[in-house]
Amino acid sequence: MAGETILIVEDSALNRKLVETVLQPHGYRLLIAVNGEEGVEIATREKPDLILMDVQLPKMSGYDATRILKAQTETAHIPIVALTAHAMDGERKRSEEAGCDGYLTKPINTRVFPGQVREYLDS
Repeated sequence: MAGETILIVEDSALNRKLVETVLQPHGYRLLIAVNGEEGVEIATREKPDLILMDVQLPKMSGYDATRILKAQTETAHIPIVALTAHAMDGERKRSEEAGCDGYLTKPINTRVFPGQVREYLDS
């Protein structure tokens, strides 16, 4: 279903633009935050259908932002997918422990990314 709202929490302008460019043709309403604090503020105010959360962020890490959002009654239900360039052992577990509902590595594969996002929205 088009029209869902996705919050992209990403400090890298290049990565943000790539995610926006790949998702825009699918009819999503895209919100942008450039750090963890802003991500928490926007998610709390806008209640997006999905959050794509970079884990390495200024001011507040994506892990800390996820913990806050999952602890708040009004945002606990929102699926949060960790987006990380750190594909090391333990990163997936760390994101799950923080409350992330999914885990995708960067750089994203632009051919499969829209389908991956759709799966998280549909689950």
